[in-house]
Amino acid sequence: MLLHNLTPNIVVKRLTVDGTNWTGAAGTSALTSDIVDTRGFYGIVFKIAFGTITSGAVTSFKVQQGNIANMSDAEDIAGSAQTVLDTNDNKIFISSFMRPYKRYLRLVTSRATQNAVVDYLEVILYAPADVFVTQDATVAGYEQFNGSAAGTA
Repeated sequence: MLLHNLTPNIVVKRLTVDGTNWTGAAGTSALTSDIVDTRGFYGIVFKIAFGTITSGAVTSFKVQQGNIANMSDAEDIAGSAQTVLDTNDNKIFISSFMRPYKRYLRLVTSRATQNAVVDYLEVILYAPADVFVTQDATVAGYEQFNGSAAGTA
């Protein structure tokens, strides 16, 4: 089995959940994330984490794609919708796409009837077409180790 360190071949980026804020406070409004440009990568993973979800909340999310940078041609990706139960407090949901058909993607969160908190939204771009990748400005620290020897941290 051939093993590789994955971190040199991914870009991690925190997204604003509504195009402005890093978290989605308790509420019932829909949230549309930053747009992600997948150019130069074959795969993308969205990770969305929820906080407190009030009993009776109707919450879900889906991923949209488009060819235009501002997503004016946005369309839902078939099968990408996930339902978030009102018992899914403090849970993480993942949507992963290998070779999306269109260049630009975003995540749309629907919150209705009762409050639901979105703690964070993160995207990982992987399988770069070029070998060299640069981390996004939202990443404050990055370390890579080959092995894990005991000692002072």
